[in-house]
Amino acid sequence: MGDDALNLDIRRIVTDSDLDGVVTAAILKRHWTDAEVFFGHPGELRAGRLDHLMDDWTAVCDLPLHPNCGLSIDHHQSNRPTELTKDGPCIIWEDEPSAARIAYKLVGSAVDLSDLEELLVWVDKLDGGGITRDEFLSEHPVVWLGRIVDEKGGIAMCILESLADGLHVDEILTIPEISDRVEQEKKRRGEVSDIISERVTIKDRMAIARLEGLGIRSNGYLVTALVDDSCDACMVIHGDIGADFGEEGRYPVSASFYTNSFLHENGGIFDLTKLATRFDSDGGGHANACGCRIQPLFSGERDDRTVEYSDIEENIAKWLEIWSERD
Repeated sequence: MGDDALNLDIRRIVTDSDLDGVVTAAILKRHWTDAEVFFGHPGELRAGRLDHLMDDWTAVCDLPLHPNCGLSIDHHQSNRPTELTKDGPCIIWEDEPSAARIAYKLVGSAVDLSDLEELLVWVDKLDGGGITRDEFLSEHPVVWLGRIVDEKGGIAMCILESLADGLHVDEILTIPEISDRVEQEKKRRGEVSDIISERVTIKDRMAIARLEGLGIRSNGYLVTALVDDSCDACMVIHGDIGADFGEEGRYPVSASFYTNSFLHENGGIFDLTKLATRFDSDGGGHANACGCRIQPLFSGERDDRTVEYSDIEENIAKWLEIWSERD
């Protein structure tokens, strides 16, 4: 499969804009040097918003499979292919902590990627839930890349292109636009932590952080680092009521679910995809890290209307019912 994939004529790479997606695309750019990169969100892809980018010359990374792409590289549990056929995309799905690790094994057979070995260890830790609380709160350069990587302002693309060109993480952090963003994030970090602390509640050992409408996002690491061992998992509500994909600075109100990996190092006590896929057919991810959009509900089931503020509370209540049935 690897040799077949490397022989593909990839001219376009569509990838997630988180650190794993960025590093995955940078690795592919080491082999397909002229490929153009586009960032996308799982919900956008499943909703057909990225269809115009899909053809035999497109590689889709760290995102759900698109039937019209040429190459698919992914590691998310909910995206695991149920069957493989000779026709259609070249699919490389592996149970690895990161999509970048899969790309590293693929491209590493044709291109020297030894300069990325340490980076890959940290991408695995961050994306696969293998990082300790002390490591997450540290000043390690890769942890800082993970904190600032963002499609907005061209930061994700700058990091991607720099890695593709062979720059070391320490060198990337000296690029003015990157170093400026790090300084901004350092100043903002305490403010975001204070906001989360004010807006997090714990119910049945599930930490619930209500960040909707604030224009800020947080991963589960920060939430669980703040509440420490008071929860076994957390859900983070973010985004904006009435927003759609592609709006500048706004996106649909959503929920992200994370195991407290600082407390549960081997995957947690519950498959959180049961929450992410209960109402949103496009939801999913890993058992210990996944997400979905808030859905309109009526009598506990999905309703055919636009999302209202009251739906957030209704979704949370139903998710807590499912969570309460854990062993």
